[in-house]
Amino acid sequence: MSGALSAIGSFWTYLTYIFDPFCGPVGIFSLFGDGTLVACGNAGWGDEIAFGVKITISVALATLPVGLVIGFLIALAAQSQEKSLRLAAGIYTTIFRGLPELLTLFIVYYGIQMLLQSIGGYIGYDGPIEINAFVAGMIALSVVFSSYASEVLLSAFRAIPKGQYEAGDALGLPRSRTMVLIIIPQLVRIALPGMTNLWMILLKDTSYVSIIGLSDILRQTGIAARVSKEAFFFYGIACLLYLILALISSFGLGFIDRWSRRSEARR
Repeated sequence: MSGALSAIGSFWTYLTYIFDPFCGPVGIFSLFGDGTLVACGNAGWGDEIAFGVKITISVALATLPVGLVIGFLIALAAQSQEKSLRLAAGIYTTIFRGLPELLTLFIVYYGIQMLLQSIGGYIGYDGPIEINAFVAGMIALSVVFSSYASEVLLSAFRAIPKGQYEAGDALGLPRSRTMVLIIIPQLVRIALPGMTNLWMILLKDTSYVSIIGLSDILRQTGIAARVSKEAFFFYGIACLLYLILALISSFGLGFIDRWSRRSEARR
């Protein structure tokens, strides 16, 4: 069994190497960076920068679903009949839209550690407790993203006629089924342009995680710039990589937008 798992692991490693867009056989740094500062291997910083790109993408992709779920729940609370829920949603969005993203990151990263340390001391544990930088970055960015996403989703909710809910009631559907089958498909189409902008902002905001030691694009290129004394070159590489990610996102989100509006095109 262990031999089979080892073989699968080796095969997966080989596949990731073959299709690596940076340091694979046909990767950008392998083809155009050989003998330069961005060459892969010990000759340059290609491997480190490629790892930073993967961290940046991972943080953004991990943040997106968490932020969307929280934002959706906050939007539901903001239009609830219960006054306390509306008040809580308003306080949440006001706080986290008002605080700078970097400050929110510090509060989450250091605050959670202090909280866990206090709980540990209460139960008799005196050892150091450290929170994972990736998890802290994801939580902080999710909180900020959800505060903005909730406003976008709330506007989309308000753009859907109340007759859509009444139509679901007339068909005998429970409110949960009405939400899933009738409301959410329209919500996605209406909120998508605003969510596209928030995704672009999220991609840029991932650079904040470099402050707490996570090896994203900005941190890796920053280290390379300090060691090589080629700050303009490596920060230029960072700019180019962020622009490429934004361009790929634009194409992908444009395709999703056209797909969501396919029924309009038929009419």
